[in-house]
Amino acid sequence: MRVIVIGCGIGGATISLGLSRAGISHVVLEQAGELAEVGAGLQMSPNATRVLQNLGLGDDLARFCVEPAAHYFTESRNGEVLMKTPLMPKAQEIFGAPYYHAHRADLLAALVKRMDPGCVRLNTAVESVEQTSEAVTVRLKGGGVEIGDVLIGADGIHSLVREQVFKPDPPRETGCVAWRGLVPVKAAQALGFERNSYIWMGPDRSMVLYYVRGGKMFNWVGIGPFNAKARESWSAKGSKAAALREYAGWHSQITDLINGTDALFMTALNDRDPLESWVAGRIGLMGDAAHAMMPFHAQGAAQSIEDSWVLTRCLEEAAEGEVAAALKRYEALRLTRANRVQQQSRAAEHLFHMTDPDEIARRNARFARHEASSQEGFPPGQQWLFAYDAEKAVRGDDAEWRAMSW
Repeated sequence: MRVIVIGCGIGGATISLGLSRAGISHVVLEQAGELAEVGAGLQMSPNATRVLQNLGLGDDLARFCVEPAAHYFTESRNGEVLMKTPLMPKAQEIFGAPYYHAHRADLLAALVKRMDPGCVRLNTAVESVEQTSEAVTVRLKGGGVEIGDVLIGADGIHSLVREQVFKPDPPRETGCVAWRGLVPVKAAQALGFERNSYIWMGPDRSMVLYYVRGGKMFNWVGIGPFNAKARESWSAKGSKAAALREYAGWHSQITDLINGTDALFMTALNDRDPLESWVAGRIGLMGDAAHAMMPFHAQGAAQSIEDSWVLTRCLEEAAEGEVAAALKRYEALRLTRANRVQQQSRAAEHLFHMTDPDEIARRNARFARHEASSQEGFPPGQQWLFAYDAEKAVRGDDAEWRAMSW
């Protein structure tokens, strides 16, 4: 069996490690000239770190990740903590794997370091894909062809594979942008931010904050509507003055944080409507190509990592010549969960950006009831997310998780 993977982001790199582990011949085609990740922070919940540990990255993660003690839901104007839920070490105790914060570039570098360099082709842009009952063919820009038994589109929200083989619709413009920045640890500590995960909620917008790079930097991402037309690019610069206008009236911890950030970035946030199928014959989708989602549950990378493990294991267990059946098995195991996370991530925008005072009061009362009544501290949605074990899903040993609900 030979597998062709298009795209070498976090998902493509993770599946390459899985395929190598399984002894499956493969090549990863990446149009960029170097494997580097832009963007900033990344939250990795136990459902993702469990897979990365299975791939042998446990020690690597411990070197550059941060263990947050708790997650704070905070009111934007007065800084009141509305609810506190545990993270580490309780996440490790309850779910059997850690909850980490990391910088995207650090995670990608750790994955790439363990990849077989002979399995990656950089500066390789794809022009078209096609298949027969016997093989898949990838035609490259500038000439050249790759032929294999399976094709995996791990090529992101603007996936060429999705456009050519599945539903050719554009990403959904959400009307939201993400402001983001990094500040040194001393600056964040001076503002009173400890090693926790924070979600500050205010009318129309929110902000997520946490430490990365082994605790040396503090990452913040603010999400909300923006009137000007923004580009969908994680490297697009943003205006500090504009960000301060958007967060005017917020608690001084937030406005001082923005004001103390040297380089701000701003990108438009888009997602996709769920697909009814990710598989067509010998071709399958994974990650953002299959289920690009809003970041409110911090599950975009995690779902891609889950996909990687399940897809690899389905191919590994496939009978000779039964690759199409293996892809359908992968889809059956993954589509419902990932689409559920995608839809819940979209719905969470309203939860965090409420404007009606009565609705806000009801939300805050729910938070207070949860904190008063929960024994383990993890809301049902987090339990459903974090308890998922991709290997148990492949083995069919996940009845306990399947009995859970969001």
